[in-house]
Amino acid sequence: MYEQQSASRAYLSALEARLAADQCRTWWEDWAGAPVLIGRRADFKWRWAGTKLHLFTVAAAVPEITIPTIETFTEQVLAYAKKTKGGLPLGLQTGIGAFPLLVSDRVDPAAVRWAEAQQRNKWACMARPVVVDSAHQYVGSYRGTPAIGMAYSSYFEQKAMRYFYG
Repeated sequence: MYEQQSASRAYLSALEARLAADQCRTWWEDWAGAPVLIGRRADFKWRWAGTKLHLFTVAAAVPEITIPTIETFTEQVLAYAKKTKGGLPLGLQTGIGAFPLLVSDRVDPAAVRWAEAQQRNKWACMARPVVVDSAHQYVGSYRGTPAIGMAYSSYFEQKAMRYFYG
C-alpha cells in the first residue's frame, strides 16, 4: 500500500514540475484535509475570437476513484475556478478551462470511461476530467473535439500531452 501511495505522490510531484516548466503558477492548498496541487495560467489568442482562457489544473491523490468521486471533484474544481478567476465576468471575452485530476492505485474502470467520454461544459467553462491509475500507469481523459468549445480543443490536447502523459 505504501508503494502505491508513493506512486501517487511521485506522479503529483512530476506533474507539479511539468506545470511549472510550462509557466504555470503552482501552489498547494488544503481541501477538507487533503493536499491539492493547483496550477494556473492564462492565455489569449485571436483565433479564439480574442478570448482569454484561464486554465486551472487541480490535482489530488485519493484512496479510490469512482464515478461519483471524479464527478464531484470536477464540480468542485469548476466552482473553485469561477470563484478565484477574477477579472472580467465569464463569457465577456474570458473563459475557464479546467483539468480536474485524481490519482489513485484503486480506480473503478467506469470512472476512467466517464472521464474519457466527453468534455464537461458549462457557461464559458470547460472541464476535461483526468483519472490516473497509478497501479497500472494509465491516464484517462477526453481526447476528442467537442462541438461546444471546438476552438480550444487543440490547446487542451497540447496541454494534456505536456502535463499528464509525460
